[in-house]
Amino acid sequence: MTILDTIKTRYSVRKYEKRSVEQGKVNAILEAAHCAPTAANMQPQKILVVQNPENLEKFSAGANTYNAPLVMLVCADLDTAWVRPFDGKNMVDIDASIVTDHMMLTATELGLGSCWITYFDPEAIRAAFNLPENLVPVNILAIGYAADKAQSPDRHTQTRKALNQTVTFETL
Repeated sequence: MTILDTIKTRYSVRKYEKRSVEQGKVNAILEAAHCAPTAANMQPQKILVVQNPENLEKFSAGANTYNAPLVMLVCADLDTAWVRPFDGKNMVDIDASIVTDHMMLTATELGLGSCWITYFDPEAIRAAFNLPENLVPVNILAIGYAADKAQSPDRHTQTRKALNQTVTFETL
């Protein structure tokens, strides 16, 4: 499968089988996170891997993880993230999102479904997992074997804006 095939195959899974994700696949997903680029290579990401049912239940305090058997809470360390000197923009969200994207696409390549979740109460998640103040919960990635029908890889022509609405080429 090419990277473009993987991108087109991925969709947001909101119904998972009850079976666990094999440790080898978890490790491969984490290796993808490890290889993700970050601003100035500061690597501010901190990933909490949650598989224990008791700990998975903690997400219900502030997020819907769709009963996924594996959830990765992607945080970023404010004290480590690179800050652009021209305007003071902290790259914490961007870095954590690139890491999440690499993990999500790797999960797809491994035959797993995932759902990138940003609709959550960060303070509830912070409290549920006892996160220190310097760690910002940025993304939640629910992962597992999809129990719903896969979406068509060709759906993007109907579900996305046309390229000419989002891309402009310079004129010479």
